[in-house]
Amino acid sequence: MAKIRMGMVGGGEGAFIGAVHRMAAALDGEIELVCGAFSSDAQRSQRSGAALYLPVNRVYGDYQAMLEAESALPVTERMQFVAIVTPNNMHFPVAAAALQSGFHVMSDKPATFNLDEALRLRDILLETGLFYCLTHTYCGYPLIKEARARVAAGELGKVRKIVVEYPQGWLADRQEEEDNKQAAWRLDSAQAGVSSCMGDIGVHAFNLAEYVSGLAIAEICADLTAFVPGRTLDDDGAVLLRFDNGARGVLHASQVSVGEENALSIRLYGEKGGLEWRQQEPNTLWLKWADRPTEMLRTAGGYLGSLASANTRTPMGHPEGYLEAFANLYVAFAEKIRAREAGEPSNARAVDCAGIDEAIRGMTFIELVVAASASATKWHTFKQF
Repeated sequence: MAKIRMGMVGGGEGAFIGAVHRMAAALDGEIELVCGAFSSDAQRSQRSGAALYLPVNRVYGDYQAMLEAESALPVTERMQFVAIVTPNNMHFPVAAAALQSGFHVMSDKPATFNLDEALRLRDILLETGLFYCLTHTYCGYPLIKEARARVAAGELGKVRKIVVEYPQGWLADRQEEEDNKQAAWRLDSAQAGVSSCMGDIGVHAFNLAEYVSGLAIAEICADLTAFVPGRTLDDDGAVLLRFDNGARGVLHASQVSVGEENALSIRLYGEKGGLEWRQQEPNTLWLKWADRPTEMLRTAGGYLGSLASANTRTPMGHPEGYLEAFANLYVAFAEKIRAREAGEPSNARAVDCAGIDEAIRGMTFIELVVAASASATKWHTFKQF
């Protein structure tokens, strides 16, 4: 058996998330980075490729050249999928071209620049029959999978209330003017789209709420703000949620909460009990009850379900965090590709990857939140596509 071969678009010099993707992809020894177009600047791309010890002829000046050259290689040598780690405005053109060239796609979130592109991407996926995965990293944590399983099994009873938060403080001042590449593109509507805060981290909170609860958001009421003078995109926001089973929720996301790091958390309450999980303490899941003491579940505990266990690597007490959660997405995607090429059905872990449906819902959320915040109408229906 050979490793699954990966190409990358973006993620070169000065990029944060590209290195995270590469570490995650390499963690389980299932995937090998074989080529890349790491920057729109050809020289920067070559420097980035050299730093990753790639052959000069497998480092490209742009993604079009990469797709053309890789397509011409023997099937046993060419990349099998593309990881897209660019600013949002490039997600769709790269994904569409890769799929139409016969390559599976792993994309950073949000899926596309706007909802229309996400819908067009679904059409291309239906035409090509290839795989697409969206890196909603936090769903890769073992205890998030356990939380989802427990809610689905009815242990907490019918879900009544969901509170999900994602506060950060890194954009509390004008980082976009301090030669901070990561801040600059996220606050540039030409690259980020209609939203900064909700498009960057609010969509993670949205996805986590739906993933853990197994419910779909049906209506929202939103209030977005740009606190830092001069910004045209939001850096803070709050959203009231109504779910399709009648449950209510609150989503708060902020990039200006001074002192906060990546404090993503979720609390969910049903008729029988509740749960709580925090990303900065990801190896603990709390279950709360009215008639007995609160339970603390820990990563790698023998009492966890099959999907949580399948996404755990180390014994109890050996913390698993962000990189491992990210790697769970990559190894699942590799298993999905490997199963198809072997003519076998995908396993449960592979099937659990976020795909085009989650991509479309995420883009729907981003655009609806922005529109709702600007509207005098209180409640807005979450459309199905």
